[in-house]
Amino acid sequence: MRTYLDFEKPIAELEGKVEELRQLAAEDPTMNISDEVAKLELKADNLLRQSYAKLSPWQKTLVARHPNRPHCQDYIDRLIEDFTPLAGDRGFAEDKAIIAGLGKLKNRPVMVIGQEKGHDIESRMRHNFGMARPEGYRKAIRLMTLAEQFRLPVITLIDTPGAYPGVGAEERGQAQAIASSIERSLSLTVPLIAVIIGEGMSGGAIALAAGNDVLMLEHAIYSVISPEGCSSILWRSSENAAEAATAMKLTAQELLNLKIIDEIIPEPMGGAHREPIQTIHQTGEAIGNTLARLEKLSPAELKQGRREKFLAMGRQGLH
Repeated sequence: MRTYLDFEKPIAELEGKVEELRQLAAEDPTMNISDEVAKLELKADNLLRQSYAKLSPWQKTLVARHPNRPHCQDYIDRLIEDFTPLAGDRGFAEDKAIIAGLGKLKNRPVMVIGQEKGHDIESRMRHNFGMARPEGYRKAIRLMTLAEQFRLPVITLIDTPGAYPGVGAEERGQAQAIASSIERSLSLTVPLIAVIIGEGMSGGAIALAAGNDVLMLEHAIYSVISPEGCSSILWRSSENAAEAATAMKLTAQELLNLKIIDEIIPEPMGGAHREPIQTIHQTGEAIGNTLARLEKLSPAELKQGRREKFLAMGRQGLH
């Protein structure tokens, strides 16, 4: 059953009428509903296009969080052949919020590291809603180092509301683990391609997003804090989240203009949740093209280019 967002209610009503007509036709084969269905489908399609052509930053935030949006495991299942998961930080525990392992992308061996939110209550609890603890980032650091040792490109899939803020995570060095993950990313001498597939919030995202190229899906979001968190700080209430989202410039289009990301991956009309397989395919093509370009660079060029990229962001912020 399709899940509709609040701003999609008019579309839901039209598509609901189409479904009702089809059910009636199934019960009475003598009914001729083809013309009426065609009109309603055309109207729904036009409304969908109009709605998604002018999404506000807050509406894009809702689309990025859609429960039916493809998640990290979906991308791995469709894009990565012979995937072998690798677990544990070799110090404390395995963190299931981060899925990582070896596999092949278009016959090219790669290391994949991604944040998994889960699709239902059970899997969301198991993956902690994509919010990693320190051991998750330390696992990522370990596997980045392993990838460098074997000269494998690293692909990261970012989809998190942020790093886990619990007491235990803080006691085990959450901030230090995130900082070390960023440092390890910046020092790699192999290609690192980061893809923001949904939410890219806070240090929990940048810990895996300090790549040579940062790709971002059309309706994904990427920011230092969630709109609700920003609203709570500025207005002492989360009720101004929509206003905060506009001010934060967290959409792919705004971030490309600011040179924070390098490429926008188009989504099917109506968002990735309507056509997840098509979305995953297009993402795979974008990653493959980027990897082909980065593989022509020397280890020194990869490392220096990545560091210069993020230093340039800092210099831009000073002006």
